[in-house]
Amino acid sequence: MQSCEISSDSTDDPLSSALHRHRQPRIVVIGAGLAGLATTKTLLENGFTNVTVLEASDRIGGRVQSIQHGKTTLELGATWIHGANGNPIYHLAEDNGLLEHTTEEERSVGRISLYAKNGVAHYQTNNGKRIPKDLVEEFSDLYNEVYELTQEFFQNGKPVGAESQNSVGIFTRDVVRKKIMLDPYDSEGTKKLKLSMLQQYLKVESCESSSPSMDEVSLSEFGEWTEIPGAHHVIPAGFIKVIDILAQDIPSRVLHLSKPVRRIHWNCSSHDTDEIVDQADHNQDQRPSPSPVCVECEDGECLLADHVIITASLGVLKKAHETLFSPGLPLDKAQAIQKLGISTTDKIFLEFAEPFWSPECNSIQFVWEDEAQLESQAYPEELWYRKICSFDVLYPPERYGHMLSGWICGEEALLMEKCDDETVAEICTELLRQFTGNQNIPKPRRIMRSSWGSNPYIRGSYSFTRVGSSGRDVEKLAEPLPYIKNTKAPPLQVLFAGEATHRKYYSTTHGALLSGQREANRLIELYQYSFGAETTEPNI
Repeated sequence: MQSCEISSDSTDDPLSSALHRHRQPRIVVIGAGLAGLATTKTLLENGFTNVTVLEASDRIGGRVQSIQHGKTTLELGATWIHGANGNPIYHLAEDNGLLEHTTEEERSVGRISLYAKNGVAHYQTNNGKRIPKDLVEEFSDLYNEVYELTQEFFQNGKPVGAESQNSVGIFTRDVVRKKIMLDPYDSEGTKKLKLSMLQQYLKVESCESSSPSMDEVSLSEFGEWTEIPGAHHVIPAGFIKVIDILAQDIPSRVLHLSKPVRRIHWNCSSHDTDEIVDQADHNQDQRPSPSPVCVECEDGECLLADHVIITASLGVLKKAHETLFSPGLPLDKAQAIQKLGISTTDKIFLEFAEPFWSPECNSIQFVWEDEAQLESQAYPEELWYRKICSFDVLYPPERYGHMLSGWICGEEALLMEKCDDETVAEICTELLRQFTGNQNIPKPRRIMRSSWGSNPYIRGSYSFTRVGSSGRDVEKLAEPLPYIKNTKAPPLQVLFAGEATHRKYYSTTHGALLSGQREANRLIELYQYSFGAETTEPNI
């Protein structure tokens, strides 16, 4: 199929024709995750009726995936509502009674660290010894002090020194190491323990950032990510309930599952669309009117549209953008996709018949003493398990039973995904025995884990601002096509939503939802004079 391109001299403007005939614009939304559903819900509520959602997988939700486990729900994907004050996800959950059974253990008002909140984190070394609580607290204060420094470069316009290579990881490692080594009161053994804890903290930070290593996260941009004030919340019935609420008023005829897209043809002339219609074998007596966009699906079906809104993950765009768009993306947008970062953060749930941990223990943190001087947290394939930073205790036990949640990120997460359940369960059991010093820990009676990296329709957990990229790349990724300087072509043919397109709230569920509302509002504003729709402004 040939590429579709409208010349600058073209007067063939399907959008103008549509407005003239007052027909409903044809809109295709690609992806039924938070962003796609938010887009669709907003469009339908504002009078758009010709909307089609194409979802490649066999379920809705995207990177929200709640699985039933007995009477409870485990989150393979999104877990936390990050902040309450003005957070649209929080208000959606609160207004629909999803937080009524959230316990105090499932709320956090501070900077969260994965699941660990109440109780005490047990920092265990690979020699089976627990690091004293006061030493952990002392190191934690030091680390958090340096973490605050990493925020200042963006927030205060502080210049980045060349020695840091504009890397959060390199900067943090250098500053913390210097402070540890200059402490006149610590013994050499204590200094070594603190240096080893530094490596463990950076692994946790990588899991939270969904980066292969904090060395890859941009120091100059790190402080732009914006935290919403208020407590963080877990939804006991599952984050999928938010998805259900967004989808409940979307007619079944709108939503098409197991419908992957092969190619998006944009800037099409009427000649191009005629050719596409012929190839799609439409009934020639019911030939649709010309449209600037054609969405070609893997099953051969072609959907003509005035607008397509793409909510695919940054991982999918990195993998497929060169073949997904015809004509290809503008160079600056392709470069933005290339420069921004996304990696994989996976969870490993282990269920035990009885707890081997003490009642006050909220997590088991793995500190490798032989990594005190480690410069890189990239491991050989056979040592992928060293990237598992911790196992958190799921609270309350009345709901979850005796369940641990392990965390791993980066290339090592992809290697974990390639292993079978039995292998991962055996390795995790041996790690727990080694670090706790308890050789009697039984194998878990059940293991469940995520696999976001190898999922062909996801390809990663969420985005981060990689060294060499900036918020401007996020904005360039979000900019619709064709760019507005091309005034002769129909506007807003291809729009982009998803967490990676939100400059302040990338990596979050509220960022995804708001980006979907944002793109819907672009179309609402474009057509509001056509059939009287009013723009629904995002909540933030």
